[in-house]
Amino acid sequence: MYKFFLLGALFLVFSTNQTSAQKLWYTKPSVQWTEALPIGNGRLGAMVYGGVNEELLQLNEATLWSGGPVKENVNPNASAYLPQLREALFNEDYASARKLAQKMQGLYSESYMPLGDLKISQNFGNHPVANYKRDLDIRRAIATTSFTVNGVNYKREVFSSAPDQVIVMKISASKPKMLNFTIGSSSQLRSGKSVLNGNILALAGNAPIHVDPNYVDNKKDPIRYGTMQDCAGMPFELLTKAISNDGTIKLDTAGITVRGATEVLIYLSAATGFNGFNNCPDLNAQKLAQDKLDLATKKSWNVLLTAHLKDFQKYFNRVSLQLNAGEKSKTNMPTDERLEAYTKGGKDSELEATYFQYGRYLLISSSRVAGVPANLQGIWNKEMRPPWSSNYTTNINVQMNYWMAENCNLSEMHTPLFGLIQNLSVTGSKISSSFYKTKGWVTHHNSDIWALANPVGDLGAGDPKWANWAMGGDWLTRHLWEHYLFTQDKEFLAKTAYPLMKGAAAFTLDWLVPDKSGHLVTAPSFSPENDFIYGPNKVGQVSVSTTMDIGIIRDLFDNLISASKILNIDKAFRDTLIAKKAKLLPFQIGSKGQLQEWNKDFESPDPHHRHVSHLYALYPANQISPLIDPKFSAAAKRTLELRGDDGTGWSLAWKVNLWARLLDGDHAYKLYRNLFRITRESDINYGEGGGIYPNMFDAHPPFQIDGNFGGTSGLTEMLLQSQDGYIHLLPALPKAWKDGKINGLIARGAYTVDISWANHKLSASKIVAKKTGTCSVLSAQPLKIKNSPAVKTSKIALGYLYEFKALAGQRYELSAL
Repeated sequence: MYKFFLLGALFLVFSTNQTSAQKLWYTKPSVQWTEALPIGNGRLGAMVYGGVNEELLQLNEATLWSGGPVKENVNPNASAYLPQLREALFNEDYASARKLAQKMQGLYSESYMPLGDLKISQNFGNHPVANYKRDLDIRRAIATTSFTVNGVNYKREVFSSAPDQVIVMKISASKPKMLNFTIGSSSQLRSGKSVLNGNILALAGNAPIHVDPNYVDNKKDPIRYGTMQDCAGMPFELLTKAISNDGTIKLDTAGITVRGATEVLIYLSAATGFNGFNNCPDLNAQKLAQDKLDLATKKSWNVLLTAHLKDFQKYFNRVSLQLNAGEKSKTNMPTDERLEAYTKGGKDSELEATYFQYGRYLLISSSRVAGVPANLQGIWNKEMRPPWSSNYTTNINVQMNYWMAENCNLSEMHTPLFGLIQNLSVTGSKISSSFYKTKGWVTHHNSDIWALANPVGDLGAGDPKWANWAMGGDWLTRHLWEHYLFTQDKEFLAKTAYPLMKGAAAFTLDWLVPDKSGHLVTAPSFSPENDFIYGPNKVGQVSVSTTMDIGIIRDLFDNLISASKILNIDKAFRDTLIAKKAKLLPFQIGSKGQLQEWNKDFESPDPHHRHVSHLYALYPANQISPLIDPKFSAAAKRTLELRGDDGTGWSLAWKVNLWARLLDGDHAYKLYRNLFRITRESDINYGEGGGIYPNMFDAHPPFQIDGNFGGTSGLTEMLLQSQDGYIHLLPALPKAWKDGKINGLIARGAYTVDISWANHKLSASKIVAKKTGTCSVLSAQPLKIKNSPAVKTSKIALGYLYEFKALAGQRYELSAL
């Protein structure tokens, strides 16, 4: 009996520690948006502030954007300038090339809009508040605020339910009938209030027909309402309903008044008129919102909560991570205090693991809507002119959002991006034809919910080094190929991935032109978002065949060649790709030993530029690998050394992944730590000194969610890689993580992998194959493989390589000898 009690107590302690390690918590309400706590079901999002006298939920809906379907033929003369532009580039007249590129620009993207605010006024006057705490349980996706006033304990719990498509809040008091508060809703968008059916507070309105990016300041009316192309701005509806068993509830257009209640449930439902990227937004938002509300309000809190937890934990619980279990836990410290201590150099392995899981939490919470992937801020935005329009930026940012989707066992969250790619292939084919007279489809630097594909810049106002970059579509198709590699889904490869990849390649084949040496090059070409020096006091942006272009195109061609072989189709097209790939300008090593960024060994006026675009071939692609290509791996390493270790939030995250791919775990860890440099809202300086906000949002600054997602990806790459044709266990384990275990990661080839290590060495691994096939495993330590499959073993530079036939569904246990 004593042993049973002891085991039970130990389990309780372990369970409590695990639970507390999965929480962000604070001892005071949030004042800034970057202190509030995010919840979301992929479509409906809220930032929960946790105020005492006034609670604020800042609300978003994933499809609430400005604008409407993209205009066609916005720059009918664009293609006429392409021959002139190429002639200027081949004559090295970079100044003229820049001016000509600006003549080939289209319109800016649209912006992601805030839905509204829900305020709960629960005025306690000057009575003192005790026992205040607010937290976000990322294991359960619930935000809770609790405090005590006059001997009464008050609690607010809120979650955003994917199964029921509503946000639900429960407000409770420890003593009967002590709840007295009002509920009001408002929006920065043009809107009006009404009462529906006598018990629903409705807020309805429209988004603007256009919002200029926040960096455009030359317009008198940057936010415009009205009608465009027979489409009014996006309609939206926000509905709020409160239910109590023992209190009185009254409604008018000013809000909802609750008196003398013990427990109150508040249901929020919202919808827009979004009807697809190429249609006017004309769905009945009110009906959509009310249908969801009517169904949800028939269910109790416990029923809604059970469904929410079952849905959310189905994804979240697939992966677990523990680092340095013997280290003293700091979960008794509020999260902001932990971040302060960590920034000063403190050790906190649990915090590092929580950040990894927080990235997974945010992706589950922001990427569930077909064709509407997580944007630059996931689904959370409070600004009418959000930073960089909170759009889809395709020269790194939207891709970084999804680097961790497959290997962190969230493949389902990847699919909204595939829908956007499909939409871009439609709009992008028209841009390819009208702007360049080329076949296939193309996408440039920015896109939005309407699948904008043109080079942005407002018909000449944009800087070509970002506005005219034309490799967005080619890069995005890598995600289709990666999904196949991780899932081995041949139907997806044949019906979805291959046609889209081939369409992108069709554009690229027409886009490539021969240079004087006979190489196929891209012109114009850019290394986003950098400049080069080509003479005394001469700085250029438009070039010929940058290394990034070469890497992206070579990657696309390689992936298509492999896909056509797997599917046994398109041999003639495959042969064309092979022949064209052989003529691409090769990678070059510059005078400093670096991987050259441009077609010439130019210097940059900003040698520590945040973008490291020319390292695309190292990561996320796999054309440069330490094991396969040590020469160019050394050049890539030299590039990172010259670029330096500082950067914006997402830039630091990219460098974590790059150093991990170079198998330098300690350097990757150094930059992973830099992601935790705490930043306050008052510290904002656009593009300088990235880090983290008190709510653990990535600080570019300002907030960009790609840094969170990229950080999660970077930790994964330290512990597991599979790009080189084998499962590489602990490829870049830093010295800081002496002991640990991670379960549930996915490797290419559709393998689920568990790994544990002690004293910096692998101790055990478990591998389960989704499909039968040859499994290759690389380990620094010699291994014993249980189940005694026929194993082929070889010693290579990085350790021991094992090959064996893995049967679908069979678990293989590997242990260090």
